[in-house]
Amino acid sequence: MAVYKRELKLALMNTLPVVAGYLVMGFGFGVLLISRGYPLVWALLMSVFIYAGSMQFVTIDMLAGGASLATAALMTLLINARHLFYGISMLDKYRHVGRAKPYLIFSLTDETYSVLCAQEPPAGFDRKRYYLYVSTLGHLYWVMGTALGATAGEVLSISVKGIEFSMTALFVVVMVEQWMQSRNRLPAVIGAGCSLVSLLLFGPDNFIPPAMGLMLLLLTLLRPYTEERGLRA
Repeated sequence: MAVYKRELKLALMNTLPVVAGYLVMGFGFGVLLISRGYPLVWALLMSVFIYAGSMQFVTIDMLAGGASLATAALMTLLINARHLFYGISMLDKYRHVGRAKPYLIFSLTDETYSVLCAQEPPAGFDRKRYYLYVSTLGHLYWVMGTALGATAGEVLSISVKGIEFSMTALFVVVMVEQWMQSRNRLPAVIGAGCSLVSLLLFGPDNFIPPAMGLMLLLLTLLRPYTEERGLRA
């Protein structure tokens, strides 16, 4: 077991920014769910088995509003469609991870993806174990934040005004971090441009599906060009 401590240490170091964000965001989710009248155990179960960040915030209103399964499925697809792009780009990394693959797929969040793409473990490190540590630590941070928030929501009187915006703020931070670190910014420009055009054409309530479709089309067509730019940068 001692031989794997270096992978765990590296994963802990690289996920320090994630723990700060996840504890705060998970705390907000726990407080918000309790404020809607749901028990602490629901918060923990949702964070353990759903583990979907922004989708968990949306789920609170869906539960309160009695949304149908079809509506829940459609909303989940629209909100988490970005993971289609993540998954494609992780095919090579996860090709030889063995039995850990189902959990690594389940736990691939925005922040985990950012950590795994930002830095590869040094030569001689067990990559599969490093990937597993990063993913598991992120999941643990989120559950811990949820537990703290739900507990605080049950014993304290906390105002929940503005908490639902916390995930949006986190996404903005992640995007800025990626923009600053990446040498090839064309995918980010495509994403922002498609979103803006779709927002102007279809309005704030209907822009997500066409924006995601347009992103997928352009990123597929321009993939050779973006890869060449990345190599030359």
